[in-house]
Amino acid sequence: MKRLFALCMMACALGAQAQVAEAPKDVNGVVDNTPDSIAKAMTARPVPGSSRKGNNPVLFLIGNSTMRTGTLGNGNNGQWGWGYYAHEYFNADKITVENQALGGMSSRTFYNKLWQPIKQAIRPGDWVIISIGHNDNGPYDEGRARASIPGVGDDSLNVVIKETGEHETVYTYGGYMRKYINDVRAQGGNPILMSLTPRNAYDENGKIVRKPHTQWLMQVAAEEGVPFIDLNEISGRKLDSYGAWKTDYHFFLDKIHTSRFGAMMNARSAAEGLMASRNPALNPLKAMMQNVELNTWQVNRTDGKPVVFITGDSTVKNADKDKDGMWGWGAVANTVFDENKISIVNAAKAGRSCRTYLNEGRWEQVYNSLQPGDFVLIQFGHNDTGAIDMPKYRAAIATGNDSCHVYQMKAAKEDLAKQNIIDQKLKSNTIVGSYEVVYSFGWYLKKFIQDVREKGATPILVSLTPRNEWESGKIERRNDSYGAWYRQVVKETGVEFVDLHNLAADFYDQKCGSKAKAEKYFKQDHTHTSLLGAKTSAQCVAKGLRANHSALAKYLKKK
Repeated sequence: MKRLFALCMMACALGAQAQVAEAPKDVNGVVDNTPDSIAKAMTARPVPGSSRKGNNPVLFLIGNSTMRTGTLGNGNNGQWGWGYYAHEYFNADKITVENQALGGMSSRTFYNKLWQPIKQAIRPGDWVIISIGHNDNGPYDEGRARASIPGVGDDSLNVVIKETGEHETVYTYGGYMRKYINDVRAQGGNPILMSLTPRNAYDENGKIVRKPHTQWLMQVAAEEGVPFIDLNEISGRKLDSYGAWKTDYHFFLDKIHTSRFGAMMNARSAAEGLMASRNPALNPLKAMMQNVELNTWQVNRTDGKPVVFITGDSTVKNADKDKDGMWGWGAVANTVFDENKISIVNAAKAGRSCRTYLNEGRWEQVYNSLQPGDFVLIQFGHNDTGAIDMPKYRAAIATGNDSCHVYQMKAAKEDLAKQNIIDQKLKSNTIVGSYEVVYSFGWYLKKFIQDVREKGATPILVSLTPRNEWESGKIERRNDSYGAWYRQVVKETGVEFVDLHNLAADFYDQKCGSKAKAEKYFKQDHTHTSLLGAKTSAQCVAKGLRANHSALAKYLKKK
Protein backbone atom coordinates (compact mmCIF):
# COMPACT_ATOMS: atom_id res chain seq x y z
CA MET A 1 0.00 0.00 0.00
CA LYS A 2 2.83 2.41 0.92
CA ARG A 3 4.60 1.58 -2.33
CA LEU A 4 1.40 2.33 -4.31
CA PHE A 5 1.02 5.67 -2.48
CA ALA A 6 4.63 6.66 -3.28
CA LEU A 7 4.14 5.78 -6.95
CA CYS A 8 0.98 7.87 -7.08
CA MET A 9 2.75 10.83 -5.48
CA MET A 10 5.60 10.56 -7.97
CA ALA A 11 3.14 10.43 -10.87
CA CYS A 12 1.39 13.52 -9.55
CA ALA A 13 4.71 15.30 -9.19
CA LEU A 14 5.70 14.42 -12.73
CA GLY A 15 2.33 15.59 -13.99
CA ALA A 16 2.75 18.89 -12.18
CA GLN A 17 6.30 19.20 -13.45
CA ALA A 18 5.06 19.02 -17.02
CA GLN A 19 2.92 22.12 -16.40
CA VAL A 20 5.74 24.38 -15.19
CA ALA A 21 8.81 25.71 -16.91
CA GLU A 22 11.76 23.39 -17.25
CA ALA A 23 14.46 24.03 -14.70
CA PRO A 24 17.48 25.96 -16.06
CA LYS A 25 20.59 24.00 -16.98
CA ASP A 26 23.66 24.36 -14.78
CA VAL A 27 25.83 26.65 -16.92
CA ASN A 28 28.43 27.11 -14.18
CA GLY A 29 29.86 23.64 -14.68
CA VAL A 30 31.22 23.59 -11.12
CA VAL A 31 30.71 20.88 -8.52
CA ASP A 32 30.37 22.63 -5.17
CA ASN A 33 30.65 20.13 -2.33
CA THR A 34 29.93 22.64 0.42
CA PRO A 35 26.38 21.33 0.99
CA ASP A 36 27.96 17.96 1.85
CA SER A 37 29.95 19.64 4.63
CA ILE A 38 27.34 21.90 6.18
CA ALA A 39 28.31 20.85 9.72
CA LYS A 40 31.89 21.92 9.05
CA ALA A 41 30.81 25.06 7.23
CA MET A 42 28.63 26.07 10.17
CA THR A 43 31.76 26.26 12.34
CA ALA A 44 33.04 29.08 10.11
CA ARG A 45 29.80 30.98 9.56
CA PRO A 46 28.86 33.38 12.37
CA VAL A 47 25.99 32.52 14.67
CA PRO A 48 23.16 34.72 13.35
CA GLY A 49 23.08 38.01 15.21
CA SER A 50 26.30 37.32 17.15
CA SER A 51 28.09 40.35 15.69
CA ARG A 52 25.57 42.82 17.09
CA LYS A 53 27.07 45.61 19.19
CA GLY A 54 24.62 46.76 21.85
CA ASN A 55 21.47 47.94 20.11
CA ASN A 56 23.17 48.62 16.79
CA PRO A 57 21.65 47.09 13.66
CA VAL A 58 23.13 44.16 11.76
CA LEU A 59 23.42 43.84 8.00
CA PHE A 60 22.85 40.18 7.06
CA LEU A 61 24.18 38.94 3.71
CA ILE A 62 22.22 36.09 2.10
CA GLY A 63 23.87 34.36 -0.85
CA ASN A 64 25.91 31.50 -2.22
CA SER A 65 29.59 30.83 -3.01
CA THR A 66 30.00 34.10 -4.91
CA MET A 67 29.40 35.75 -1.53
CA ARG A 68 31.15 33.15 0.65
CA THR A 69 33.17 30.55 -1.21
CA GLY A 70 34.54 27.28 0.13
CA THR A 71 33.50 25.35 3.20
CA LEU A 72 35.40 27.68 5.52
CA GLY A 73 35.24 30.80 3.35
CA ASN A 74 38.86 31.66 4.11
CA GLY A 75 40.35 31.71 0.62
CA ASN A 76 42.43 28.57 1.10
CA ASN A 77 41.63 27.57 -2.48
CA GLY A 78 42.39 31.00 -3.89
CA GLN A 79 38.71 31.89 -4.26
CA TRP A 80 36.97 34.64 -2.32
CA GLY A 81 33.37 35.72 -2.03
CA TRP A 82 32.53 39.42 -1.99
CA GLY A 83 30.90 39.17 1.42
CA TYR A 84 34.38 38.87 2.90
CA TYR A 85 35.07 42.50 1.96
CA ALA A 86 31.61 44.01 2.39
CA HIS A 87 32.28 45.21 5.95
CA GLU A 88 34.93 47.65 4.68
CA TYR A 89 32.14 49.92 3.42
CA PHE A 90 30.23 50.14 6.70
CA ASN A 91 31.08 51.93 9.94
CA ALA A 92 31.51 49.16 12.52
CA ASP A 93 30.58 51.57 15.30
CA LYS A 94 27.15 51.97 13.73
CA ILE A 95 26.39 48.64 12.06
CA THR A 96 28.00 45.19 11.78
CA VAL A 97 28.02 43.01 8.69
CA GLU A 98 27.38 39.28 8.90
CA ASN A 99 28.17 37.15 5.88
CA GLN A 100 25.61 34.36 6.25
CA ALA A 101 26.08 33.07 2.70
CA LEU A 102 27.10 29.48 1.95
CA GLY A 103 28.42 27.90 -1.20
CA GLY A 104 26.22 25.57 -3.20
CA MET A 105 22.96 27.06 -1.95
CA SER A 106 20.09 28.15 -4.18
CA SER A 107 17.28 30.48 -3.17
CA ARG A 108 15.28 27.33 -2.48
CA THR A 109 17.82 25.30 -0.48
CA PHE A 110 19.01 28.31 1.51
CA TYR A 111 15.44 29.11 2.51
CA ASN A 112 14.70 25.50 3.49
CA LYS A 113 17.96 24.67 5.28
CA LEU A 114 19.61 27.85 6.57
CA TRP A 115 17.12 30.69 6.71
CA GLN A 116 15.15 30.07 9.91
CA PRO A 117 17.87 30.87 12.50
CA ILE A 118 18.81 34.00 10.53
CA LYS A 119 15.19 35.06 10.39
CA GLN A 120 14.87 34.62 14.14
CA ALA A 121 17.97 36.78 14.74
CA ILE A 122 16.59 39.74 12.77
CA ARG A 123 15.54 42.69 14.93
CA PRO A 124 13.66 45.85 13.99
CA GLY A 125 16.01 48.16 12.14
CA ASP A 126 18.25 45.39 10.77
CA TRP A 127 19.05 45.08 7.07
CA VAL A 128 19.12 42.00 4.87
CA ILE A 129 20.73 41.90 1.41
CA ILE A 130 19.43 38.96 -0.63
CA SER A 131 21.63 38.15 -3.63
CA ILE A 132 21.25 34.51 -4.52
CA GLY A 133 20.33 32.51 -7.62
CA HIS A 134 23.45 31.14 -9.31
CA ASN A 135 22.48 27.62 -8.23
CA ASP A 136 18.75 27.73 -9.00
CA ASN A 137 19.18 25.12 -11.70
CA GLY A 138 19.38 21.40 -12.38
CA PRO A 139 16.75 18.77 -11.50
CA TYR A 140 13.81 19.67 -9.31
CA ASP A 141 13.62 16.30 -7.60
CA GLU A 142 17.02 14.60 -7.53
CA GLY A 143 20.71 15.21 -6.95
CA ARG A 144 21.15 18.63 -5.41
CA ALA A 145 17.41 19.18 -5.94
CA ARG A 146 17.91 22.91 -5.70
CA ALA A 147 16.23 24.37 -8.77
CA SER A 148 13.49 26.95 -8.44
CA ILE A 149 10.88 27.42 -11.15
CA PRO A 150 12.07 30.15 -13.56
CA GLY A 151 10.26 33.46 -13.36
CA VAL A 152 8.26 35.35 -10.75
CA GLY A 153 4.80 33.82 -11.07
CA ASP A 154 2.73 31.92 -8.52
CA ASP A 155 3.47 28.50 -10.01
CA SER A 156 4.44 25.69 -7.70
CA LEU A 157 5.45 22.08 -8.08
CA ASN A 158 5.05 19.19 -5.65
CA VAL A 159 8.00 16.84 -5.87
CA VAL A 160 9.34 13.76 -4.14
CA ILE A 161 13.11 13.79 -3.79
CA LYS A 162 14.21 10.55 -5.38
CA GLU A 163 17.13 9.83 -3.07
CA THR A 164 15.32 10.54 0.22
CA GLY A 165 11.60 10.23 -0.48
CA GLU A 166 11.12 13.71 1.02
CA HIS A 167 8.08 15.65 -0.16
CA GLU A 168 8.57 19.28 -1.07
CA THR A 169 6.70 22.10 -2.77
CA VAL A 170 8.94 24.03 -5.15
CA TYR A 171 8.16 27.67 -5.95
CA THR A 172 9.29 30.14 -8.57
CA TYR A 173 12.45 32.17 -8.10
CA GLY A 174 10.28 35.21 -7.48
CA GLY A 175 8.20 33.19 -5.05
CA TYR A 176 11.23 32.51 -2.86
CA MET A 177 12.23 36.18 -3.02
CA ARG A 178 8.78 37.11 -1.72
CA LYS A 179 9.18 34.62 1.12
CA TYR A 180 12.44 36.26 2.19
CA ILE A 181 10.93 39.73 1.91
CA ASN A 182 7.84 38.83 3.94
CA ASP A 183 9.90 37.12 6.64
CA VAL A 184 12.30 40.06 7.00
CA ARG A 185 9.45 42.54 7.23
CA ALA A 186 7.64 40.38 9.78
CA GLN A 187 10.72 40.72 12.01
CA GLY A 188 10.85 44.50 11.52
CA GLY A 189 13.87 44.34 9.22
CA ASN A 190 14.61 46.00 5.90
CA PRO A 191 15.02 43.70 2.88
CA ILE A 192 17.15 44.64 -0.14
CA LEU A 193 17.17 42.64 -3.36
CA MET A 194 20.48 42.61 -5.20
CA SER A 195 21.18 40.99 -8.56
CA LEU A 196 23.85 38.33 -8.97
CA THR A 197 27.55 38.68 -9.61
CA PRO A 198 28.50 38.28 -13.30
CA ARG A 199 30.16 35.17 -14.69
CA ASN A 200 33.28 35.13 -16.85
CA ALA A 201 31.24 34.54 -19.98
CA TYR A 202 30.64 36.66 -23.06
CA ASP A 203 27.64 37.13 -25.33
CA GLU A 204 27.65 37.36 -29.13
CA ASN A 205 28.56 41.06 -28.88
CA GLY A 206 31.65 40.42 -26.81
CA LYS A 207 30.05 41.72 -23.61
CA ILE A 208 29.81 39.97 -20.26
CA VAL A 209 26.58 37.97 -20.12
CA ARG A 210 23.90 39.56 -17.93
CA LYS A 211 21.88 37.14 -15.81
CA PRO A 212 18.08 36.80 -16.40
CA HIS A 213 17.53 36.91 -12.65
CA THR A 214 18.04 40.67 -12.83
CA GLN A 215 14.69 41.25 -14.54
CA TRP A 216 12.94 38.91 -12.13
CA LEU A 217 14.42 40.68 -9.11
CA MET A 218 13.54 44.10 -10.51
CA GLN A 219 9.95 43.01 -10.99
CA VAL A 220 9.62 41.55 -7.50
CA ALA A 221 11.28 44.60 -5.95
CA ALA A 222 8.89 46.93 -7.76
CA GLU A 223 5.85 44.89 -6.81
CA GLU A 224 6.88 44.52 -3.17
CA GLY A 225 8.25 48.06 -2.77
CA VAL A 226 11.75 47.09 -1.69
CA PRO A 227 15.08 48.58 -2.82
CA PHE A 228 16.84 46.87 -5.72
CA ILE A 229 20.56 47.13 -6.53
CA ASP A 230 21.78 45.86 -9.90
CA LEU A 231 25.13 44.39 -8.88
CA ASN A 232 25.17 42.29 -12.05
CA GLU A 233 25.15 45.37 -14.24
CA ILE A 234 27.54 47.48 -12.16
CA SER A 235 30.22 44.77 -12.06
CA GLY A 236 29.42 43.67 -15.61
CA ARG A 237 30.21 47.15 -16.95
CA LYS A 238 33.53 47.11 -15.14
CA LEU A 239 34.48 43.73 -16.58
CA ASP A 240 33.46 44.93 -20.05
CA SER A 241 35.96 47.78 -19.72
CA TYR A 242 38.77 45.56 -18.43
CA GLY A 243 39.31 43.27 -21.38
CA ALA A 244 39.79 39.50 -21.37
CA TRP A 245 43.17 39.27 -19.60
CA LYS A 246 42.14 41.40 -16.65
CA THR A 247 38.69 39.85 -16.45
CA ASP A 248 40.26 36.38 -16.27
CA TYR A 249 42.23 37.14 -13.11
CA HIS A 250 39.11 38.46 -11.41
CA PHE A 251 38.07 34.80 -11.32
CA PHE A 252 40.02 31.83 -10.02
CA LEU A 253 39.93 28.14 -11.04
CA ASP A 254 36.63 28.50 -12.90
CA LYS A 255 34.28 30.98 -14.57
CA ILE A 256 31.98 31.71 -11.64
CA HIS A 257 34.05 31.99 -8.46
CA THR A 258 36.05 35.14 -7.93
CA SER A 259 39.63 35.74 -6.93
CA ARG A 260 40.47 38.37 -4.34
CA PHE A 261 40.40 40.94 -7.15
CA GLY A 262 36.91 39.90 -8.25
CA ALA A 263 35.57 39.71 -4.71
CA MET A 264 36.87 43.18 -3.88
CA MET A 265 35.42 44.54 -7.11
CA ASN A 266 31.99 43.06 -6.40
CA ALA A 267 32.00 44.34 -2.81
CA ARG A 268 32.79 47.83 -4.08
CA SER A 269 30.12 47.53 -6.77
CA ALA A 270 27.55 46.56 -4.14
CA ALA A 271 28.52 49.54 -1.98
CA GLU A 272 28.50 51.91 -4.96
CA GLY A 273 25.07 50.64 -5.94
CA LEU A 274 23.68 51.23 -2.46
CA MET A 275 25.17 54.71 -2.22
CA ALA A 276 24.00 55.72 -5.71
CA SER A 277 20.43 54.52 -5.14
CA ARG A 278 17.78 57.22 -5.05
CA ASN A 279 15.42 55.04 -3.04
CA PRO A 280 14.79 57.02 0.17
CA ALA A 281 14.29 53.77 2.08
CA LEU A 282 18.06 53.25 1.90
CA ASN A 283 18.97 56.61 3.46
CA PRO A 284 19.38 55.22 7.02
CA LEU A 285 21.73 52.51 5.70
CA LYS A 286 23.70 54.97 3.56
CA ALA A 287 24.27 57.09 6.67
CA MET A 288 26.20 54.17 8.14
CA MET A 289 28.43 53.62 5.11
CA GLN A 290 32.03 54.68 4.55
CA ASN A 291 34.96 54.42 2.10
CA VAL A 292 32.73 54.39 -0.98
CA GLU A 293 34.44 57.33 -2.63
CA LEU A 294 37.46 56.28 -4.66
CA ASN A 295 40.85 56.86 -3.07
CA THR A 296 42.79 59.21 -5.36
CA TRP A 297 45.80 61.51 -5.39
CA GLN A 298 44.90 65.16 -5.01
CA VAL A 299 46.29 66.63 -8.22
CA ASN A 300 45.69 70.15 -9.46
CA ARG A 301 44.53 69.69 -13.05
CA THR A 302 43.02 73.10 -13.57
CA ASP A 303 45.81 74.15 -15.93
CA GLY A 304 45.26 71.12 -18.14
CA LYS A 305 48.76 69.74 -17.73
CA PRO A 306 49.25 65.97 -17.86
CA VAL A 307 50.57 64.20 -14.78
CA VAL A 308 53.52 61.84 -14.49
CA PHE A 309 53.04 59.41 -11.61
CA ILE A 310 56.21 57.76 -10.33
CA THR A 311 55.78 54.43 -8.53
CA GLY A 312 58.41 52.39 -6.77
CA ASP A 313 60.30 51.89 -3.51
CA SER A 314 62.84 53.77 -1.36
CA THR A 315 65.16 54.29 -4.31
CA VAL A 316 62.37 56.48 -5.72
CA LYS A 317 61.03 58.00 -2.50
CA ASN A 318 62.95 58.12 0.77
CA ALA A 319 63.26 60.64 3.62
CA ASP A 320 64.10 63.22 0.94
CA LYS A 321 64.73 66.17 3.28
CA ASP A 322 68.23 66.14 4.78
CA LYS A 323 70.87 67.15 2.25
CA ASP A 324 73.19 64.63 3.86
CA GLY A 325 70.51 61.93 4.13
CA MET A 326 68.96 59.30 1.88
CA TRP A 327 67.07 60.41 -1.21
CA GLY A 328 64.96 58.76 -3.88
CA TRP A 329 65.20 60.04 -7.42
CA GLY A 330 61.48 60.79 -7.60
CA ALA A 331 62.03 63.55 -5.04
CA VAL A 332 64.33 65.32 -7.48
CA ALA A 333 62.36 64.51 -10.64
CA ASN A 334 61.79 68.26 -10.96
CA THR A 335 65.47 68.58 -11.88
CA VAL A 336 64.73 66.85 -15.19
CA PHE A 337 60.99 67.43 -15.78
CA ASP A 338 59.62 70.87 -16.64
CA GLU A 339 56.84 71.53 -14.12
CA ASN A 340 55.48 74.30 -16.32
CA LYS A 341 54.49 71.55 -18.76
CA ILE A 342 53.75 68.53 -16.56
CA SER A 343 52.76 67.83 -12.94
CA ILE A 344 54.85 65.36 -10.95
CA VAL A 345 53.37 62.96 -8.38
CA ASN A 346 55.93 60.87 -6.54
CA ALA A 347 53.68 58.00 -5.48
CA ALA A 348 56.50 55.68 -4.44
CA LYS A 349 56.88 54.31 -0.90
CA ALA A 350 59.94 52.98 0.88
CA GLY A 351 60.05 49.24 1.52
CA ARG A 352 57.42 48.34 -1.04
CA SER A 353 57.48 45.60 -3.61
CA CYS A 354 55.09 45.14 -6.52
CA ARG A 355 53.02 42.89 -4.30
CA THR A 356 52.79 45.13 -1.24
CA TYR A 357 52.35 48.26 -3.32
CA LEU A 358 49.28 46.56 -4.76
CA ASN A 359 48.02 44.92 -1.57
CA GLU A 360 48.17 48.12 0.47
CA GLY A 361 45.97 49.99 -2.00
CA ARG A 362 48.72 52.32 -3.23
CA TRP A 363 48.41 51.15 -6.82
CA GLU A 364 44.64 51.54 -6.65
CA GLN A 365 45.14 55.17 -5.63
CA VAL A 366 47.28 55.78 -8.71
CA TYR A 367 44.87 53.84 -10.95
CA ASN A 368 41.87 55.82 -9.69
CA SER A 369 43.70 59.09 -10.36
CA LEU A 370 44.69 58.43 -13.97
CA GLN A 371 43.31 60.38 -16.89
CA PRO A 372 44.00 60.06 -20.62
CA GLY A 373 47.33 61.66 -21.48
CA ASP A 374 48.97 60.91 -18.13
CA PHE A 375 52.17 58.87 -17.72
CA VAL A 376 53.16 56.27 -15.11
CA LEU A 377 56.77 55.29 -14.42
CA ILE A 378 56.86 51.81 -12.88
CA GLN A 379 60.03 50.76 -11.04
CA PHE A 380 60.24 47.82 -8.62
CA GLY A 381 62.62 45.00 -7.79
CA HIS A 382 64.69 45.80 -4.70
CA ASN A 383 62.09 44.40 -2.28
CA ASP A 384 60.57 41.67 -4.43
CA THR A 385 62.88 38.91 -3.21
CA GLY A 386 62.86 36.76 -0.08
CA ALA A 387 60.38 34.43 1.57
CA ILE A 388 56.95 34.74 0.02
CA ASP A 389 54.97 33.56 3.03
CA MET A 390 57.00 35.17 5.84
CA PRO A 391 57.21 38.74 7.15
CA LYS A 392 57.37 41.20 5.46
CA TYR A 393 55.13 39.28 3.06
CA ARG A 394 56.35 41.20 0.05
CA ALA A 395 58.22 38.79 -2.23
CA ALA A 396 56.82 37.76 -5.61
CA ILE A 397 57.39 34.50 -7.46
CA ALA A 398 60.79 34.94 -9.09
CA THR A 399 60.01 34.82 -12.79
CA GLY A 400 58.85 37.00 -15.65
CA ASN A 401 56.28 34.38 -16.68
CA ASP A 402 52.65 34.60 -15.64
CA SER A 403 52.47 32.45 -12.54
CA CYS A 404 50.60 32.28 -9.24
CA HIS A 405 50.21 30.05 -6.20
CA VAL A 406 48.11 30.00 -3.02
CA TYR A 407 50.26 30.56 0.07
CA GLN A 408 49.37 30.55 3.75
CA MET A 409 51.10 33.33 5.64
CA LYS A 410 53.38 32.23 8.48
CA ALA A 411 54.90 34.00 11.47
CA ALA A 412 58.58 34.66 11.95
CA LYS A 413 60.25 32.50 14.61
CA GLU A 414 60.63 35.43 16.96
CA ASP A 415 56.87 36.05 16.74
CA LEU A 416 55.77 32.51 17.53
CA ALA A 417 56.21 33.04 21.26
CA LYS A 418 53.72 35.88 21.24
CA GLN A 419 50.36 35.00 22.63
CA ASN A 420 47.49 34.72 20.16
CA ILE A 421 49.79 35.43 17.23
CA ILE A 422 47.27 33.85 14.89
CA ASP A 423 44.87 36.70 15.67
CA GLN A 424 47.35 39.54 15.54
CA LYS A 425 47.32 41.87 12.59
CA LEU A 426 50.84 42.74 11.53
CA LYS A 427 52.15 46.03 10.19
CA SER A 428 52.01 44.70 6.64
CA ASN A 429 48.20 44.39 6.88
CA THR A 430 48.63 40.63 6.46
CA ILE A 431 47.16 38.32 9.10
CA VAL A 432 49.22 35.33 10.14
CA GLY A 433 47.43 32.20 8.99
CA SER A 434 45.58 33.95 6.19
CA TYR A 435 45.78 32.84 2.58
CA GLU A 436 46.92 34.84 -0.41
CA VAL A 437 47.32 34.13 -4.10
CA VAL A 438 50.79 35.46 -4.84
CA TYR A 439 51.78 36.16 -8.43
CA SER A 440 55.07 36.41 -10.29
CA PHE A 441 57.15 39.57 -10.58
CA GLY A 442 56.37 39.68 -14.29
CA TRP A 443 52.65 39.29 -13.67
CA TYR A 444 52.49 42.25 -11.28
CA LEU A 445 54.29 44.42 -13.84
CA LYS A 446 51.88 43.31 -16.57
CA LYS A 447 48.91 44.14 -14.36
CA PHE A 448 50.23 47.64 -13.74
CA ILE A 449 50.89 48.14 -17.44
CA GLN A 450 47.42 46.95 -18.46
CA ASP A 451 45.72 49.10 -15.83
CA VAL A 452 47.47 52.24 -17.05
CA ARG A 453 46.57 51.54 -20.67
CA GLU A 454 42.97 50.87 -19.69
CA LYS A 455 42.77 54.46 -18.44
CA GLY A 456 44.19 55.92 -21.64
CA ALA A 457 47.50 56.78 -19.97
CA THR A 458 51.02 55.70 -20.95
CA PRO A 459 52.96 53.17 -18.84
CA ILE A 460 56.77 53.25 -18.91
CA LEU A 461 58.73 50.47 -17.27
CA VAL A 462 61.88 51.56 -15.43
CA SER A 463 64.41 48.97 -14.24
CA LEU A 464 65.67 49.06 -10.67
CA THR A 465 68.67 51.16 -9.65
CA PRO A 466 72.04 49.37 -9.36
CA ARG A 467 73.57 48.63 -5.96
CA ASN A 468 77.03 49.77 -4.95
CA GLU A 469 78.48 46.27 -5.12
CA TRP A 470 81.51 45.68 -7.33
CA GLU A 471 83.35 42.74 -8.85
CA SER A 472 86.44 42.86 -11.06
CA GLY A 473 86.25 46.64 -11.35
CA LYS A 474 82.62 46.67 -12.52
CA ILE A 475 79.49 47.54 -10.61
CA GLU A 476 77.04 44.69 -10.02
CA ARG A 477 74.36 44.16 -12.65
CA ARG A 478 71.34 41.90 -12.28
CA ASN A 479 70.65 41.32 -15.95
CA ASP A 480 70.23 37.58 -15.49
CA SER A 481 67.31 37.99 -13.05
CA TYR A 482 65.36 41.24 -12.86
CA GLY A 483 66.91 42.53 -16.07
CA ALA A 484 65.76 39.39 -17.90
CA TRP A 485 62.29 39.57 -16.37
CA TYR A 486 61.89 43.24 -17.28
CA ARG A 487 62.86 42.50 -20.88
CA GLN A 488 60.49 39.57 -21.05
CA VAL A 489 57.60 41.80 -19.95
CA VAL A 490 58.67 44.45 -22.46
CA LYS A 491 58.70 41.86 -25.24
CA GLU A 492 55.29 40.48 -24.30
CA THR A 493 53.53 43.81 -23.75
CA GLY A 494 55.36 46.22 -26.06
CA VAL A 495 55.66 48.68 -23.19
CA GLU A 496 58.22 51.48 -23.34
CA PHE A 497 61.29 50.63 -21.27
CA VAL A 498 63.90 52.85 -19.63
CA ASP A 499 66.79 50.65 -18.51
CA LEU A 500 67.81 52.77 -15.53
CA HIS A 501 69.72 49.82 -14.08
CA ASN A 502 72.23 49.67 -16.92
CA LEU A 503 72.23 53.39 -17.70
CA ALA A 504 73.23 54.18 -14.12
CA ALA A 505 75.64 51.22 -14.00
CA ASP A 506 77.36 52.51 -17.14
CA PHE A 507 77.72 55.91 -15.48
CA TYR A 508 79.25 54.45 -12.31
CA ASP A 509 81.62 52.21 -14.27
CA GLN A 510 82.88 55.15 -16.31
CA LYS A 511 82.79 57.86 -13.63
CA CYS A 512 83.90 55.91 -10.57
CA GLY A 513 85.48 52.58 -11.40
CA SER A 514 85.34 51.31 -7.82
CA LYS A 515 83.04 50.94 -4.84
CA ALA A 516 85.04 53.47 -2.81
CA LYS A 517 84.78 56.17 -5.45
CA ALA A 518 81.06 55.51 -5.88
CA GLU A 519 80.35 55.90 -2.15
CA LYS A 520 79.33 59.55 -2.50
CA TYR A 521 76.39 58.49 -4.69
CA PHE A 522 75.02 56.20 -1.96
CA LYS A 523 74.06 56.68 1.68
CA GLN A 524 74.27 54.31 4.67
CA ASP A 525 74.31 51.16 2.56
CA HIS A 526 74.81 49.82 -0.95
CA THR A 527 71.23 50.39 -2.12
CA HIS A 528 69.95 53.80 -1.02
CA THR A 529 71.19 56.87 -2.83
CA SER A 530 72.45 60.16 -1.54
CA LEU A 531 71.10 63.41 -2.93
CA LEU A 532 73.81 63.28 -5.57
CA GLY A 533 72.96 59.67 -6.40
CA ALA A 534 69.26 60.49 -6.65
CA LYS A 535 69.95 63.32 -9.09
CA THR A 536 72.17 60.96 -11.08
CA SER A 537 69.33 58.40 -11.31
CA ALA A 538 66.93 61.14 -12.46
CA GLN A 539 69.39 62.21 -15.14
CA CYS A 540 69.67 58.59 -16.32
CA VAL A 541 65.88 58.32 -16.55
CA ALA A 542 65.84 61.48 -18.68
CA LYS A 543 68.61 60.08 -20.87
CA GLY A 544 66.61 56.90 -21.43
CA LEU A 545 63.45 58.81 -22.33
CA ARG A 546 65.31 60.90 -24.89
CA ALA A 547 66.94 57.81 -26.41
CA ASN A 548 63.50 56.21 -26.73
CA HIS A 549 62.06 59.33 -28.40
CA SER A 550 59.41 58.91 -25.71
CA ALA A 551 56.23 60.97 -25.72
CA LEU A 552 57.21 61.87 -22.16
CA ALA A 553 60.55 63.29 -23.34
CA LYS A 554 58.90 66.49 -24.60
CA TYR A 555 58.14 67.36 -20.97
CA LEU A 556 61.80 67.22 -19.97
CA LYS A 557 63.79 70.36 -19.31
CA LYS A 558 66.06 71.43 -22.10
CA LYS A 559 69.66 70.38 -21.62
